[in-house]
Amino acid sequence: MTANSLLGRSLLNEGRANKRCLVCLIVGLVVGFCLGARYVHSSMPECAELMPYAGHRYGDVNDAFHSQNMVEMVDPEQDNNSIAKKLYSEVRILCWILTSPSNHKKKARHVKRTWGKRCNKLLFMSSAKDEELDAIALPIEEGRNNLWGKTKEAFKYIYEHHINEADWFLKADDDTYTVVENLRSMLYAYDPQTPVYFGCKLKPDVRQGYMSGGAGYVLSREAVRRFVLEALPDPKLCRSDNSGAEDVEMGKCLENVQVVAGDSRDANGRGRFFPFVPEHHLIPSQPDEKFWYWKYIYYQTNEGLDCCSDSAISFHYVSPNKMYVLDYLIYHLRPYGIVNTPDGLPNKLAVGELMPTSKKTQESSSTKRKMESQ
Repeated sequence: MTANSLLGRSLLNEGRANKRCLVCLIVGLVVGFCLGARYVHSSMPECAELMPYAGHRYGDVNDAFHSQNMVEMVDPEQDNNSIAKKLYSEVRILCWILTSPSNHKKKARHVKRTWGKRCNKLLFMSSAKDEELDAIALPIEEGRNNLWGKTKEAFKYIYEHHINEADWFLKADDDTYTVVENLRSMLYAYDPQTPVYFGCKLKPDVRQGYMSGGAGYVLSREAVRRFVLEALPDPKLCRSDNSGAEDVEMGKCLENVQVVAGDSRDANGRGRFFPFVPEHHLIPSQPDEKFWYWKYIYYQTNEGLDCCSDSAISFHYVSPNKMYVLDYLIYHLRPYGIVNTPDGLPNKLAVGELMPTSKKTQESSSTKRKMESQ
């Protein structure tokens, strides 16, 4: 072996050794940095100040501790609730909640602990009994394809057992939040013998429109009577199988027995029933014209603070946690020195009579028709 070849091999081995040393150095630095950071974090509690939420994260009302805390939540005593008490006795509302065994503890019981307790009567319609909810086990299998069948069975049960215990009958989901006092205020003028129902009105498939199932809809006593005694027994008037979209099929049945799809907007043309959580309506975004809501909504509607009535009634997709937040903000939080004086109640309407449409509401509907015709 020549001197040159020996020198070349020596240089090659030295280069390899240097690379190994460099890799070891880098690995050592990384490991040392991680261990050092961990030591500093564990030995300096004050560094939690750099992360404001590190020591105070919100809980889940479905865990054992928080769930127990929520059981005893009661509404505060109000000095100016005489009108609400008057409406409680004069506008009797039966609320029935569409739920399922898997949601009894996760969702339904939080309805009972929040807004549901303000109904004159509260029923939970499921496929299995539940002691805490006193749930009714309807003879229908669970599943989205059976929602229509479940709704039919629920109204038949209500008509048979509770029709004279209320004037109005609200159907809602177990993730719907309802301000029941505002619902009573809207219904006050109407006679429960008028065949009418209210909700978030949508426009496809039914000539007069139909009400979104998730936002909840409320039927007069006469509407329930016509649905159960006239529509359901006749397959020409009402779909007889259990499949189909619950809210659309309900709309078709009620239209076929001359139950009016009422206008629930306020005097300013703003909606009261909503199919999404409040922030989806209040916080403007670039609307996707292909999204079903903008295609289906019956009346022209705005986003932002003008989206919703000051007397809004319902929101959908409300999580259990958010139900307690809404309950606190609506019924407990009071800005000091500000007392809201409720508007006067309207005059009672005769049987079959509906509230006249306000000028602003007429203008809103006229604008929508012009936009659709262009």
